[in-house]
Amino acid sequence: MELFQYPYMQRALIGALVIGLAAPALGIYLVQRRLTLIGDGIGHVALTGVGAGLLLNRSPVLVAVVVATLGAITIELVRARGRTSGDLALALLFYGGIAGGVMLVGLSDATSANLNAYLFGSLTTISPQDLITIAVLGAAILVTMLALRPALFAVCHDEEYARVAGLPVRTLNLLLAVATAVTVTIAMRAVGVLLISALMVVPVATAQQVTRGFRSTMAAAMALGLFAAGAGVWVAATADTAPGASVVLLAIASFLVVALAAAGWRALRRRSTPAGTPAPEPHEVVLR
Repeated sequence: MELFQYPYMQRALIGALVIGLAAPALGIYLVQRRLTLIGDGIGHVALTGVGAGLLLNRSPVLVAVVVATLGAITIELVRARGRTSGDLALALLFYGGIAGGVMLVGLSDATSANLNAYLFGSLTTISPQDLITIAVLGAAILVTMLALRPALFAVCHDEEYARVAGLPVRTLNLLLAVATAVTVTIAMRAVGVLLISALMVVPVATAQQVTRGFRSTMAAAMALGLFAAGAGVWVAATADTAPGASVVLLAIASFLVVALAAAGWRALRRRSTPAGTPAPEPHEVVLR
């Protein structure tokens, strides 16, 4: 714990905890909409923003927020108009984003270490200005996801029903796209472009193993994200490993432990059921 006496480790821990809360709070809506891979696509677009920031000698995080937001809005408008398939649009984000980022980083005076910091995360190099950006944007995402939970859930669960109910579906979809872009951009400093989706999706998938309602799943996912972020930074500090990889591996380990425990509990309940007792009817869990 002595390492956390240093300011750079304190910034790393605070930044990881903010992202650990915000990423699953947004990720649960992406899982509900079956858009778990969109974080990767927007992450690659954000890499283009990073390259532009380095080339123009501006804050890479702020430039990446702007570029990723524009990319997310574009992909949502394309999806809503139905002019191309979602898979094709995501493919364009993947390839165009990472190609543009690599090209712009190459044109700047940045070294390969600068690119690796955004590809794989570099929590220990977070500056005070970066931490302020992460904290402000992370808090805004968290408050928005919690405050608009009923409306966002309705849109993600059944878009047609939400439209009939009078909800501003297009506005909410655009808001969700912008929130995804912002979350991906601030999480880029923690886990890197290549691992962003894991922190947004894995805690949600873990929580779904043991919870039944949308509210409880969201709370459990945020708690698991907070645990993975804090413990991942501690493991990285003590074992001298990459912080981003440590956070994601702990999140995946939590999923495996919870999934095995849940499967064992179900098997134990089946064995304890008296012979001849009819099995309960399977039912669909309604998240609310």
